[in-house]
Amino acid sequence: MTPVPIPAGRVKTLKIDGRDVSGYENQTILEIARENNIHIPTLCNLEGLDDIGACRLCLVEIKGLARLLPACVTRVQEGMEVLTDTERLRRHRRMVIELLLSERNHVCAVCVSNGHCELQSLAQTLGVNHVHVPYRYPRMAVDATHGRFGVDHNRCILCTRCVRVCDQIEGAHTWDVAGRGVEAMIISDLKQDWGASATCTSCGKCVQVCPTGALFVKGKAVGEMTKQREFLPYLTLMREGEK
Repeated sequence: MTPVPIPAGRVKTLKIDGRDVSGYENQTILEIARENNIHIPTLCNLEGLDDIGACRLCLVEIKGLARLLPACVTRVQEGMEVLTDTERLRRHRRMVIELLLSERNHVCAVCVSNGHCELQSLAQTLGVNHVHVPYRYPRMAVDATHGRFGVDHNRCILCTRCVRVCDQIEGAHTWDVAGRGVEAMIISDLKQDWGASATCTSCGKCVQVCPTGALFVKGKAVGEMTKQREFLPYLTLMREGEK
């Protein structure tokens, strides 16, 4: 017997970039935009993981509101008029990319993810060819104590994809965030070396969802580190089916 689908809520109609679209009331602007092939840039968002609105690249304009709202966590409303590609938004997104590039030490020429990096790709797409703010040049560590993987904090953008996939999909919760502001960094367990972690299962999920070269497979040369994320929607679907 075919199971009866659970209603996703009432249908809402709205406009995105002048196009009439619709979606359920529990869906976000980002979800509806993607269903209608409307591109909104993101870095922290990844299908299969909870949204947290951390990177602020998906901010959109809503008619009648002075402030920008994150598309990944803003639910659609009836009659909402959304703009996703204005000069104000492009300027804001370029500023976010510049701040990310200046906060840590992103040297693409010697990165294992050069040519396969989401931060690098967005910088190129948004036309960020130089940074207007001062570089911080922090002295960040590289942890190579794990037998198979490494973490280079110089390339971390604090998107917390690794934290969420480890917690929500693998169930190990090896990764977390310590500190505040520019002092924040990803830590394993209670700020132990990754290789000394008692909770890590060495599954590699965190490495595969990392948008930059911050988490990498050992033995990869410059430009060789590609990420395989196809597993995430599948595992998420299986997890939901077991509930």
